[in-house]
Amino acid sequence: MASVQQLSTKHVLGIKYLTPADVELILDTAREFKEVINRPIKKVPSLRDITIANLFFENSTRTRISFELAEKRLSADTVNFSASSSSVKKGESLLDTVNNILAMKVDMVVMRHPAPGAHHFLSNKIDASIVNAGDGTHEHPTQALLDAYSMRDALGGELRGKRVCIFGDITHSRVALSNIFCLQRLGAHVRVCGPPTLIPKHIGSLGVEVSHDVQDSLAWCDVANVLRIQLERQDTKFIPSLREYNRYFGITKERIDRLDKPIVIMHPGPINRGVEIDTEVADSEHSIILQQVENGVAVRMSVLYLLAARRNDL
Repeated sequence: MASVQQLSTKHVLGIKYLTPADVELILDTAREFKEVINRPIKKVPSLRDITIANLFFENSTRTRISFELAEKRLSADTVNFSASSSSVKKGESLLDTVNNILAMKVDMVVMRHPAPGAHHFLSNKIDASIVNAGDGTHEHPTQALLDAYSMRDALGGELRGKRVCIFGDITHSRVALSNIFCLQRLGAHVRVCGPPTLIPKHIGSLGVEVSHDVQDSLAWCDVANVLRIQLERQDTKFIPSLREYNRYFGITKERIDRLDKPIVIMHPGPINRGVEIDTEVADSEHSIILQQVENGVAVRMSVLYLLAARRNDL
């Protein structure tokens, strides 16, 4: 690839810590990698001398596989770590775990952890570059970046002035916060919509609109990004039942059919079909859910490539 522009940071801890220029650079570089992964020979030697450790302290399918595939496409050496089969089960601390892995000369760490701020804590303790693959209910920056890339693709390459509504469980979602930050950096108008019990009281202070009217919000937006109801993160009952949620707040075929314009439908997965979104909507011609998965590999290749380039220039 051509000479590399610089990210302003050696880590991707959250969209909150990226500048608008960083976001644009990641998305523009991802476009180049999207071309690479659609070639007959999908690998490039860009990270041939880089070793990346994938540390997942929470279960993951799409994100973990997407990062692993991105690393392989870039020719990096990888080490995969699962907390369920590690010394963490014996009481080893996060810092000790990471330092033991870094003693094996690892250059970058991709980590998912249930504790908000775990990545920020580590970034002040170790020299390796860190990519946040999700921390508690805080942030999931690469998901927001791939969502933004997918939206720009679907809307003709520009998000400035577009209207994006995030539907569902905002309170327990790390995707929501990262999406809000990312979309605002790209000039989009953002609204959140869901039951009052699943929307944080002070989220309006982030400069987003708040609504509890699904039909009005669907009519307002250009893009509907639908989030999963995260029952595993809820320590109390926030909704009467999943059936009731679908009836009053689900993105149903009936609600979509009432619109007088097409809108883009998204979902970060995994999908609870018949709860937050109907199957007919998730699989419709206006859905870009599978494109999000494909774009995730290109965006994560971009993030890893740009971080490695910055490390080499320090």
